[in-house]
Amino acid sequence: MGLFTSLFKKREPKRPYFPEGEYIVTITSSFIKVEHPQRETEQVMWNNIQKIKLVNTADGPWLPDVWLALIGKDDGCVIPQGAKGYDEVYDIVSKYKGFSFENVIKSMGCTDNAEFLLWEKEWSAVNKDLPNNE
Repeated sequence: MGLFTSLFKKREPKRPYFPEGEYIVTITSSFIKVEHPQRETEQVMWNNIQKIKLVNTADGPWLPDVWLALIGKDDGCVIPQGAKGYDEVYDIVSKYKGFSFENVIKSMGCTDNAEFLLWEKEWSAVNKDLPNNE
């Protein structure tokens, strides 16, 4: 009887591997931090972000294949699409003046290794605090 019980026993379905779930995204009013158990922690201050890109890789579906890259002068972080916190960060940066929704659409249709510039800080905004910058 034990054989038939084990053969017809209802089994729990295997959960698919979700690599984006291993990323921890911390969002504060000052910075964004991304942690992963097998990677170095990355962090960028909101006011230091100079470029924002979507980076596509051909690694999916077994690894994250779309990354939101927040690039500062000396620091930055990348967040895989699907990670908890990705949508919140995207919602914030997509409101930046000059954000390219056209490049978001291009990225979503791309399965190759490619980068899509979404936003770049204006030179005048970068240097607004420097003297003699008129």
